[in-house]
Amino acid sequence: MWALRKRLGLQVSLTNLSRLNWIGARTGVAMTKRKRQQGYYTKRMKAVQEGSNEEVLLADIRSLLEQRRISKIPASVVIHGEETSENECEAQSDLPAKFSEVEVEISTLSSIGDGLGFAPAFNHVYVVPFTLPGDVVKAKVITHFTNEHYTLTDFISVLKPSPQRNDSLVKCPYFARCSGCQFQMLSYEDQLAHKKSILEKAYRNFSNLAPNLIPVIGDTIGSPLQYGYRTKLTPHFDGPPGSNSRKARKDSSERPGFDTVPPIGFMAKGTRRTVDIEDCPIATDAVRDGLRKERKRVADELSKYKRGATILLRETTIRNPTVNGTTNSTFDSTNSNPQSSIPALDNASTNQSPLSYTETKSYITDQNALSTEHIGPYTFTNPAGAFFQNNNSILPPFTDYIRSH
Repeated sequence: MWALRKRLGLQVSLTNLSRLNWIGARTGVAMTKRKRQQGYYTKRMKAVQEGSNEEVLLADIRSLLEQRRISKIPASVVIHGEETSENECEAQSDLPAKFSEVEVEISTLSSIGDGLGFAPAFNHVYVVPFTLPGDVVKAKVITHFTNEHYTLTDFISVLKPSPQRNDSLVKCPYFARCSGCQFQMLSYEDQLAHKKSILEKAYRNFSNLAPNLIPVIGDTIGSPLQYGYRTKLTPHFDGPPGSNSRKARKDSSERPGFDTVPPIGFMAKGTRRTVDIEDCPIATDAVRDGLRKERKRVADELSKYKRGATILLRETTIRNPTVNGTTNSTFDSTNSNPQSSIPALDNASTNQSPLSYTETKSYITDQNALSTEHIGPYTFTNPAGAFFQNNNSILPPFTDYIRSH
């Protein structure tokens, strides 16, 4: 592919892979180094993937621009393509330079969870993660999409908080860096209202139904737990520098080892960089215990690794009948891989669970081992690496709602 592009006289820009896999292909148009550094790129029309985050985001941007009466985005708007000419770039020279800081007032919350707002004197939408309507924030410019009238940014800080913002609700020290959560600073009631609005906008933007045929969306049913609910995590770590080089790929003996323990955790928002996560408060106690132990195990066995890896942490539950009429739940901090003790049950067993029982929760790291979940009188066993609802606290009210409707 590279040889073909060179023969065609094309040069591929990979300036920011985390934001955009292909920034664009040059067509021989001259562009100054300063403008190239400032990120003055627009894209040739090419259809976005149906149902993608980009399509959803662009629908929200178009709606916001229409409210400002400046929309110029056609219905078949796109995000990928080629750079514009130098003259077209000059027309965008009033936009802030790439990686510069800009003050943005957030107007609305998009369906993908990022705030959409405007900078003073610019009829141009800025997409800022970890923000809420009414926030005035400082953001770093990452990529301009001038034809579509929006810019992707990184969140830096809050200059003036929204009335909806309550940072005392945040329980994770990695919030606003880790890409796992978006709304910890927002009350749970407002989070549920936002989820309802996502469905309303989806019907309005993509159903092709007349307004009078769009159904009324009911209120979102909340989860019994807002923290400590997630029964599965998959933290990862990258290989040592040079481990993915051409030489190392051809000859495994050439792969370098680790000098230090790498960050073990999840991706930073908008990047391919891993944030080192020592604890995750949205996970269950058993999974959090597993995260601590697996981090230590990797550190102790670091010499065995020549490349990165993903760690599976899946909760499993064993119920035991009790004779004293009590029901309680604990996690086993000594049994990190209890798959050998899990009985071979059908995927869904309808045997009535005992009226009183004790639950022992532990975690599994083998994706082929069986994990057990109990939902009311039903027992489910699944491969630990397979999909199962990661918030099992919502399943009793959810299944009750389905049955009653």
